[in-house]
Amino acid sequence: MNIAFVGCGFVFDIYMRTFRAHPELAIKGVFDIRAERAARVSEYYGFPVYDSYEQLLADETVEAIINLTNIGSHFEVTKRALEAGKHVYSEKPLTKSLDESRQLVDIAKANGVRLYAAPCNIFSDTVRTMYQAIEDGAIGKPLLVYAELDDNPIHLMEFENVKSPTGAPWPLEEEIREGCTYEHLGYHLVWICGLLGPAVSVTAFSSELIENKTDELPSRVGTPDYSVACLHFANGASARITCSVVAPRDHRMRVIGREGELTGDSYRHYQSPVYLERYTKGSLSARKFRTLRAYPVLGRLFGIGGSRIKLARNWKSGAVERDQQMRTSLKQRLVEWVRRREIYAQDKLVGIAEMAREIDQGNEQYLSPEFIMHINELTILAQGAGTDGIAVKPTTSFEPLGPIQGSLRSVANYRLSTRTSVHD
Repeated sequence: MNIAFVGCGFVFDIYMRTFRAHPELAIKGVFDIRAERAARVSEYYGFPVYDSYEQLLADETVEAIINLTNIGSHFEVTKRALEAGKHVYSEKPLTKSLDESRQLVDIAKANGVRLYAAPCNIFSDTVRTMYQAIEDGAIGKPLLVYAELDDNPIHLMEFENVKSPTGAPWPLEEEIREGCTYEHLGYHLVWICGLLGPAVSVTAFSSELIENKTDELPSRVGTPDYSVACLHFANGASARITCSVVAPRDHRMRVIGREGELTGDSYRHYQSPVYLERYTKGSLSARKFRTLRAYPVLGRLFGIGGSRIKLARNWKSGAVERDQQMRTSLKQRLVEWVRRREIYAQDKLVGIAEMAREIDQGNEQYLSPEFIMHINELTILAQGAGTDGIAVKPTTSFEPLGPIQGSLRSVANYRLSTRTSVHD
């Protein structure tokens, strides 16, 4: 598929980390309203630069536009692309207004093109493994999800000094002004709603807790840096998602079922280990002991936390298993190796690759427009909940997604590979 990027900021270089793993994607060119950014990206990667957005839209060879602009520009940039007959993959959130999102969906349908949106971590090996273990009945009926998205105290991390390989600064001001909920909540919503279906009620709270995040902005910007959303789903399950740039890093994913639980360390590492615990009276009682809680390795001897299970794979698993950058020095390769192993391993292009495959094969859109709008609405609700909180019913819904397409089983049956009775 021939694609073009709009927006050449910090996140563009993150997309490029796995580019060599996607030969089915051909980048026809890039555009940024800051000419110097587009020029730097062109110099570094060798991509052609469009002189204007109009010139990009007029390029008949471009099939899809990847919208990496700032959040406030998402609606207008996407709208113009859809009206020009281009498929669109937009960074999150789709828009800051559900009415605008509905407009985009309607415009896409009217023009016979497709609208997709980040995040795409639902396609990771970690999420696939959790889904397949649940489909196998390894933890019984899923009842409850706990998801953490604490991303470190933003005022202490000196993000103003962080730059991408092409010299783009980390977007500190936008992150603060837009807030962690807009920027991050979708990472958990996408896999939770994919697993449990549409949320039928939302209770949420948000607040701005940190003053003086940076000397360049007012003491308070009026945007939440902490939010918590409790969701109830049509299938009877519930979930709680906590999001902040206040607390130290914690990205844990837990799915608790009637007979056990699945745990992952991070949504951001596409091959983060998954642990499966089939509850027993022994493992549940062992949690009472302080020493076993304090020393996880010892606790696992008593069944606490279960055991690590083999990950399911997919057609793009290799994207995060080795260096896939277009241009790297020895130092960059070393840094990327450490990052992939210890910090995070994302393939932000996999959502675009899945889009290209669906369109090429004429398949239905797995992450449907209705699903994307639902994720968008839940994000908007949590963002705007405020200190008084909200308890509302979403106006959007979607048909359950079903199994993630393209998974390759590593274990024939996750339930049969573990203990099968809570009385063991």
